Amino acid sequence: MKVLHPAAKMLVELSQSQDIEAGDGTTSVCVIAGALLDACGSLLSKGIHPTSIASAFVHAAEQSERILEEMAVPVDLNDRESLIDAVNTCLSSKVVSQNSELLAPLAVDSVLGILQDKDTDTNVDLRDIRMVEQVGGTIDDTELVDGLVFNKGSTKSAGGPSQVSNAKIALIQFCLSAPKTDLENNVVISDYAAMDRILRDERKHILGLCKKIKKSGANVVLIQKSILREAYNELSLHFLAKMGILVVTDIERADVEFICRTLGCQPVAHADSLSAEKLGGAASVGDVSVSGSGHKVVKFSGVKNPGKTMTVLLRGSNRLVLAETNRSIHDAQCVVRSFVKKRYLIAGGGAPEVEIALRLKEYALGKTGMDAYCIKAFAEALEVIPYTLAENAGMKPIEIVTELRKMHADGIKGAGINVKKSAVTDMYDLRVLQPLLVTTSAISLATETVCMILKIDDLVVVG
Repeated sequence: MKVLHPAAKMLVELSQSQDIEAGDGTTSVCVIAGALLDACGSLLSKGIHPTSIASAFVHAAEQSERILEEMAVPVDLNDRESLIDAVNTCLSSKVVSQNSELLAPLAVDSVLGILQDKDTDTNVDLRDIRMVEQVGGTIDDTELVDGLVFNKGSTKSAGGPSQVSNAKIALIQFCLSAPKTDLENNVVISDYAAMDRILRDERKHILGLCKKIKKSGANVVLIQKSILREAYNELSLHFLAKMGILVVTDIERADVEFICRTLGCQPVAHADSLSAEKLGGAASVGDVSVSGSGHKVVKFSGVKNPGKTMTVLLRGSNRLVLAETNRSIHDAQCVVRSFVKKRYLIAGGGAPEVEIALRLKEYALGKTGMDAYCIKAFAEALEVIPYTLAENAGMKPIEIVTELRKMHADGIKGAGINVKKSAVTDMYDLRVLQPLLVTTSAISLATETVCMILKIDDLVVVG
């Protein structure tokens, strides 16, 4: 998003920070920041100094985090159903919400599949999950692959294999084509005998490379893309087909590390260094026809997967649907990652914000001076979340927020907005759950940004 105003830029960066930290709640963090800035306006008009407001807001944010931890429920990563419920809450606001029954378990299983140890891990790298987009079919055809999938079929000439069992896989970074001069030089050939000799030497050179690949024991070859010259040619494909070797071409440089970790192979930069120890393994490798389209993909199944990686094969009717599904699954995976970082869940539907507002107002009564005013203003600002949620659901915000306050005052900490029935109900009973990290991160980041904006004395416009 391109914006010019410095304060607006800070809000854009605030949303990006929330996305990096928690992966969800990017809209909520901006809404909270906006409400806190509005509260600052009224406090400044009363003559309270910006430094006093900032220090009181930081204190209120710390207190909010303590309140949230008190109302949070511990979650075990082996409790798959609770994780799926939290992911369903995340997907409910997405375009693909109608497919959440399929996508929620898929997101949970993909993240749990790359954890080294469920009991001790405190973070997880989502780059270990490869998203492969394939146009055709519907979102319901999306699947989780415990192995590796390439978004194109194998490259073969006539007679080449398309299925290989007990595969020995080599990932090569050298070119299976005739060598070229280092500089832009031209070789001028004056007679047919010299041309014939060049073609014969070229054929001999390529055949020698292919024989070295065969000698290593490889029966599947992955060829990395080359920018200097052709990574392969028809002649090399012909020789490899005759040797019964399946070929996958145009491997991106960025994918090499992921492939090596999944298959247990090592990239080979020169034909002479290719050996059996550098080969990866898989039970079967072959072309698989994708339902709903004429495309084929190469699927590696039965891999040892020493690097703990997963692959998601995304399906959709067009590129826009695929992009939206990819973004939604990433957000859902971020929710599961939040549980790995901080293993607590809280109710959704505006329940935590109302609980914080109620408890902070009680806390403010025990304070004196300007701190009491500022903490009370902070508490009231947080009610913008349930207010906005009720407004977006077509309900009467003032009535709903008033009822929420009453239920929380009666001790029902999970009371939140049920948008499907336009009523206030206990979110724990409805299984509308979210990670604790999302809310704590949103409040602390929004407070930080607002305090930074408060410290700005003047805006100098240049040019």
